[in-house]
Amino acid sequence: MQKIILASQSPRRKQLLEWAEIPFDVLVRETDESYPKDLSIEEITIHIARNKALAVKDAVKPGATILAADTMVVYDNRIIGKPKDRADAIEILTSLSGRLHQVITGVVIMKQERELAFTETTEVEFHHLTLAQIEFYVDNYKPYDKAGAYAIQEWIGVTGIKSVNGDFYNVMGLPVSRVVQALSSIF
Repeated sequence: MQKIILASQSPRRKQLLEWAEIPFDVLVRETDESYPKDLSIEEITIHIARNKALAVKDAVKPGATILAADTMVVYDNRIIGKPKDRADAIEILTSLSGRLHQVITGVVIMKQERELAFTETTEVEFHHLTLAQIEFYVDNYKPYDKAGAYAIQEWIGVTGIKSVNGDFYNVMGLPVSRVVQALSSIF
């Protein structure tokens, strides 16, 4: 497979591409993550991913393939962002405890004037978590850079998740098998 440009600084996306043995370089530019208020949540993830790809497009060689993604955690039709601090992380995880939520990733792949955009949704259900479990996780794993205040591949995912319906790796930040299929068939 030809080398792609990953328009993301996410260590999890880098790791997933490495596991899939997709050659890539990382190129990131500061990107505005605001969005029009009339977009659906799926459209918001595509909008932000597209902006990430467009931000680096002028800095890559003509014909380069750019991959960008944006992942959101959604509970009760509400976007759950990255926690502001410890108290916010505890509040977020308490609200997700014992409940089902969705993880939605928007993916944009660009090559010259062509673009492929799609979303992947995975449902995740937590067991009921005690305050002590939540505090242990927040204090030891400091999930302040993670939408929904957790990473499925860390302790809380291993011990606290009851079920995953859909692509597990989507919850890590990239539906990598679908990305591989798209890169193989389209580009």
